[in-house]
Amino acid sequence: MVRILIADDHEIMRQGLRDLLEKHEGWEVCAEASNGRQAVELAIKLRPLVVILDISMPEMNGLEATRQIKKALPDTEVLIFSMHENEDFVQDVLNAGALGYLLKSDAALNVTAAIEALCEHEPYFTRKVARTMLDVYLQRKRENGELAPRQLTAREREIVQLLAEGRGNKSVSALLGVSVKTVETHRAAIMKKLGLRSLAEMVRYAIRNRMIQP
Repeated sequence: MVRILIADDHEIMRQGLRDLLEKHEGWEVCAEASNGRQAVELAIKLRPLVVILDISMPEMNGLEATRQIKKALPDTEVLIFSMHENEDFVQDVLNAGALGYLLKSDAALNVTAAIEALCEHEPYFTRKVARTMLDVYLQRKRENGELAPRQLTAREREIVQLLAEGRGNKSVSALLGVSVKTVETHRAAIMKKLGLRSLAEMVRYAIRNRMIQP
């Protein structure tokens, strides 16, 4: 039985995917999540073979959720859903460790083929960008040994997203289970590391790096 986890903040999208996937013999949707943080927790608990993640979700975006899932579960494959066919998005998906990228508008036609590919640990990307982006990624890896690491740590990326979503230090500390002082320390370190002078600049940074949607 292939176990699949679906994470999307739109219930209608989750239900549509569940209905579609469970028609396939041998596939089971083991859980649904409405945000990235919940998706990571459920994935670690249930260990599905495939996780479908919306790229834009509250509390933790799909790219950060992908990084955390792949770190904890290297054999679990991630399929990113997006509304945008954008080469930069695909590059970020590859860097995060996802093996698939699919437009939401193509879901009904292509999600079955995408899941079948990921079950075999094979990549699946929207046809127009798959060959170009995979070639670019592999070429850069060969030339540079490895792509440059992200400037922020995983915890710092979490805090940037939460602050950019409008949460205060107390709200972030409660959500992450750390002290307010720890959040403030991280916040100051982030501002210094990125050369930011205000929360507004942090929000713009989060938008540019697709941590949140404008």
